Amino acid sequence: MEWSDLTEGAKAVLEQTRNIKNDKIQIVEFDVGFVQEADPEEGLEDPISIQEDDYHSLKQYTQQNEYGEKYHMARNKNTVKIILLEKGKIPDNLSDIPVFREYKIEQ
Repeated sequence: MEWSDLTEGAKAVLEQTRNIKNDKIQIVEFDVGFVQEADPEEGLEDPISIQEDDYHSLKQYTQQNEYGEKYHMARNKNTVKIILLEKGKIPDNLSDIPVFREYKIEQ
């Protein structure tokens, strides 16, 4: 699966896993159903929407991407974590790694 095949919401999530390239693993956590309107004052030029089809697009991309990157995705109800793995390995204790970016529905 190629980048151009992804939904817009899936691209928004994956771009955050690459935002800071260093020795740190990047974790992005999102709720399926998250919507945020554009807010130029906050620096958000385009709205963000992460829906069920975006989740399925991400899942397919992380399993079949053609760029050699390895990801781990975990879903618990409607909350999903996606991690760009360094050296292709899942860390022993994910809870020790801070979440880089969250797209969470306020409750």
